Amino acid sequence: MSPRVQAKMLRVLEEQRFEPVGSNTPVSVDVRVVSATNKPLDSLIENGHFRPDLFYRLNVIPFQVPPLRERREDVPMLTEHFNQRFSLEYGKRSKVFAVDAIEVLQGYEWFGNVRELKNTIERIVIMNAKDTIGIDDLPEMDLTGGTPASSFRFPTFKDATDAYQREFIQHKLTEFDGNIAKAAENMGVDRSHLYRRMRNLGIKAK
Repeated sequence: MSPRVQAKMLRVLEEQRFEPVGSNTPVSVDVRVVSATNKPLDSLIENGHFRPDLFYRLNVIPFQVPPLRERREDVPMLTEHFNQRFSLEYGKRSKVFAVDAIEVLQGYEWFGNVRELKNTIERIVIMNAKDTIGIDDLPEMDLTGGTPASSFRFPTFKDATDAYQREFIQHKLTEFDGNIAKAAENMGVDRSHLYRRMRNLGIKAK
């Protein structure tokens, strides 16, 4: 948040009003503000990059959310949440994660936090046809050296993108009974583009 925006935000919080762009008439507001940051605000305040008066206005009921690697007990619950969410979204049967797979996921450091776990489970739902997910079905997780989930070796960006697009197009074709024109319209692309992409991905029209 730039210093200029910080000043405007502070005024809204203190006076409960603001002036819309292009108007000199103030508008009263009655709002509840929930703010979040992944920056060290104490350092930013000390360096003059964040207003202390704005910080004290926002810091009424603070919550500290630890990184996922410090709350590994949440991994099974989050895994199942994303499993159900993406299975429903992509029209698939939900997976069953074996105990050893969950243990590996809990042992991983998750430097990308919950977002990284979400992306991992979405990839599994899209790319793995098995109903039960074991260690070998995780995204090429490296288990060598006796350290669970010491690193990931994901496919290339192109391979992952192609796999996602192939699954997505096939899902849309099934949804519209193989009607390419309707599928293309629903996807927001030209029919010729969809034909070309299907050919590149090895998808045959019914």
